[in-house]
Amino acid sequence: MGYRDIAPHVGFYEEDVTITYILSTGAGGQNVNKVASAAQLRFNVLTASTLPDRVKLKLLQIAGSRGTQNGEIVLTGRKFRTQLRNREDVLERLSDMIREAAQRKAFRVPTRPGKAAKQRRLDGKSRRADVKKNRRVRLDD
Repeated sequence: MGYRDIAPHVGFYEEDVTITYILSTGAGGQNVNKVASAAQLRFNVLTASTLPDRVKLKLLQIAGSRGTQNGEIVLTGRKFRTQLRNREDVLERLSDMIREAAQRKAFRVPTRPGKAAKQRRLDGKSRRADVKKNRRVRLDD
């Protein structure tokens, strides 16, 4: 347990995450009926002190249906046969979601084409028009 650093000034304490183990589905034979190997992670975004407010809002948007009404994200990992690997899987998926939420969208300043670019465009159109004009069949010959 400890702090997982994801991006500059963004991360979470593993103590803020609750992981429970539930019965899994799929391959595993009798083992699947006896051992709770699927990991279910619960992370309350609203009480996470290490996340900035903008990241919290974006994280809840990214979570979509995996988010609850009281600000929790619920992830279930049942890809693997062991508790340990499923635990690491859900923690990594949570880290990926936080990393995506922490990314800022690049600010784009809209620009207009310059005078030379406009002229190049018009020259290209003229050349193309000349090519098509030379292809025409003359009827008066």
